[in-house]
Amino acid sequence: MRIKVIVPITSAVFNEEVRREFGAYAGAGVEFDVENLDYGPASIESEFDEALAVPDILNKVQKAAQNGFDGVIIDCFGDPGVKPARELVDIPVYGGFEPSILLAAGLGQHLGIVTVLPNVVPMLEDLASKLGIAGRLVSIRCVDIPVLELGNRDKLENALYQQGLEAIRKDGVHVLILGCTGMMGMAMNLHKRLKETGYDIPVIDPVFAAMKMLESCIAMGVKHSRLTYMTPPDKPRKWWE
Repeated sequence: MRIKVIVPITSAVFNEEVRREFGAYAGAGVEFDVENLDYGPASIESEFDEALAVPDILNKVQKAAQNGFDGVIIDCFGDPGVKPARELVDIPVYGGFEPSILLAAGLGQHLGIVTVLPNVVPMLEDLASKLGIAGRLVSIRCVDIPVLELGNRDKLENALYQQGLEAIRKDGVHVLILGCTGMMGMAMNLHKRLKETGYDIPVIDPVFAAMKMLESCIAMGVKHSRLTYMTPPDKPRKWWE
């Protein structure tokens, strides 16, 4: 089983950690390759950033399919380019949002997300609405740390803990989802700290959820429906070579 992991930013700041985390999460016999964008933003924190990232995401998804990969993970919680990528290729494609929110929905009634900045909150609300799960999502909170500054792990863990507590106590959250794939390695410690405070709730790592969802689809021999994600009509397009 070969999986392509596309980190949809031009910065390589997370690459080593991405390789380490996916290596820990991948099942036996799973091979994966990590690739950045050649064109796009240094991080995705707005609709504008996402729009800049999508063309090269699609370019690299198409090349992954042509090179024999069995599936693709677009390593971003906002699922940039996931839907058009599914139209483009015949292998399963996932981002971070859909797998983690669907998993969380099976673990508790009231869902909450802790993400990076207020800029992305409307984007996540839109994703939840399109997925038909907005009524279960009762809280989206922010740690107010830009994506490229998530390397300060102590600061991040403390901010996640504080916002997680607020989400539980004030918003009634029963399941917590980390709202950025750059928050790798935080879920287990956050669950432990919340449990020690008296709140034994699941904390979902979107990277882990995406990997296992994709592995399951590949193992089951299923991919996206061509009645939902129809192949784009054949026409001239000025696009990547």
